[in-house]
Amino acid sequence: MSAHAHAGVLPAQVLMFQKSHAAQAAPQVHANDLAERLSMAAPGDTAKGVLFNAALTAVARVLDASAADACRAATGERRFIDFFNYPVSSFLRLSFTAAELSRSKLGGLDAAFRTLGKQAVDDFLSTAAGKTLRSLGTREPHRLLATLPSAYRTALNHGERHILLASEDRYVLRMRRDFLPHAYHEGVLSALLPSLGLDGAQVLGRRVGVLDADYEITWD
Repeated sequence: MSAHAHAGVLPAQVLMFQKSHAAQAAPQVHANDLAERLSMAAPGDTAKGVLFNAALTAVARVLDASAADACRAATGERRFIDFFNYPVSSFLRLSFTAAELSRSKLGGLDAAFRTLGKQAVDDFLSTAAGKTLRSLGTREPHRLLATLPSAYRTALNHGERHILLASEDRYVLRMRRDFLPHAYHEGVLSALLPSLGLDGAQVLGRRVGVLDADYEITWD
């Protein structure tokens, strides 16, 4: 994939876009975090194209089409097919670029990553696999939460995810070796759980390692 040809974190097209938007902070603000995650990615670690397309949709809505073009340029890819697999390193470059460009408008990096996660759910649930997942939704919380690890596997082929019972109305989703920041998955879960029938769900992520995080899930 041509995305691996980039020597730096962000390509020239992205830097040019940022220079034209004076309110944007320097891309080095979170470059070290991105570089560390990229260094841990193996060639076989992939993400579905639907996640790439969702991130492009989100940044185009928050900013404009030129911002989406800058994010696409960060990957070296021209387009993404929803259920093709692409390197997770490309998805990292795209999503970190999108968060960097939109952070000032959305209120910070965490808010930007949550927005990307929510859009990923909207786009995924509109696919055939997403519609199947939604049809399996249940208002029985324990059964619903038990499906989360397998639901993630439909879009990501890497990482380990386990759901743990903490109390009657509190669960913890443990993610290990997942490449996205915890705020991204807060966005995913806060949008996915109500869509599958768990109304009033609240999600709080806590980073416990570079690629590891725990997500406390409670509901009303």
